[in-house]
Amino acid sequence: MKVFLPKQHGAWAMIIVPFWLGVIAGGFVWQDIPFFIGWVLLYLATYPLLLLFKKKKLSFYTMWAFIYMVPALLFLLFPLLKNSTILYFGLLMLPLFVINAFYSSQNKDRALMNDFSAIFAFSIASLACSYLGSGKIIPNSILIFFSSVLFFIGCTFYVKTMIREKKNLQFKWISWSYHVLLPFVWLVLGYWIVGLAFVPSLLRAIGFYGKPLSSKQIGIYEILNAAIFFILMAIQVSIN
Repeated sequence: MKVFLPKQHGAWAMIIVPFWLGVIAGGFVWQDIPFFIGWVLLYLATYPLLLLFKKKKLSFYTMWAFIYMVPALLFLLFPLLKNSTILYFGLLMLPLFVINAFYSSQNKDRALMNDFSAIFAFSIASLACSYLGSGKIIPNSILIFFSSVLFFIGCTFYVKTMIREKKNLQFKWISWSYHVLLPFVWLVLGYWIVGLAFVPSLLRAIGFYGKPLSSKQIGIYEILNAAIFFILMAIQVSIN
């Protein structure tokens, strides 16, 4: 039987980056390992769960949701047993899942608000991981949450200007303005390393616009961009 996996390859950066930045901010505990495994499995489970709202291939999607969800819940028991209050972060994600379910039922998976909802859900993981290690909400976890949200919103704007909205000049200017503004905002706020972390996004948003890049090439560059963002944010969190 062929393994059923999500097709949104860009989501993997959103799974990994906020989570492990949260770990760095809050301090590593061994429960972070099963937490991450459970987090990945939970993402894999939500993919067929959302497809169920399209009301097609119900038995197939139900089977795969069950295959991923059961071990996900088992692994997530480890962080819950350490600190049961992290469950509240999961509850914060539920309204966002409802939004994603609505767009899935309407066959509007590529809608901008659907992307934003998923970005907020993935970024909440940084708060949960930081809380698991530190036992409280700390300034660094807030910083990681908002910087992750803003970074991945920028990624969404950029990818759309390269593929689905590449002929939309209004969307281009929205994307460019957004990417130009963010580094300056962080500099004004006194976070020059965070501002620097957003510079590669700015350079690729403008420099790659209109270039005939394949989806694979866009994906590779986004992996590199996410890696740079992760490293610089990890430095910022470490020196705070």
